Amino acid sequence: MLVWHTKTLPPAILGVTDGQDVWLDADMTQAERRCTLVHETIHIERGHRGCQPPAVEASVEREAARRLIPLQALGEALAWARSEAEAADELWVDVDTLRVRLASLNHFERGYLRERLEE
Repeated sequence: MLVWHTKTLPPAILGVTDGQDVWLDADMTQAERRCTLVHETIHIERGHRGCQPPAVEASVEREAARRLIPLQALGEALAWARSEAEAADELWVDVDTLRVRLASLNHFERGYLRERLEE
């Protein structure tokens, strides 16, 4: 896999893959690059090329968020962060990825965080 940084992606598109290589928007923050590269890598692992239906994109977003934000690290960041942005910064992810991770917690993960945040 080759990763190319470009300024020619359409507006609001942070990354794309052809199933083998990845193109990333050259103007992203480090956290955005990290999240987008993992997202596009999952597309490659799953054999995707080009645009995917919304359900597929949502599945890839959830998997990327899980890979990027381990549960214990999430609990630690949420315990002291005063905002989503501060927690995302601590976790080296963008706020959108943090939101996806929080929205897709399973029953066990919710219980773990509930206990961790009550300490």
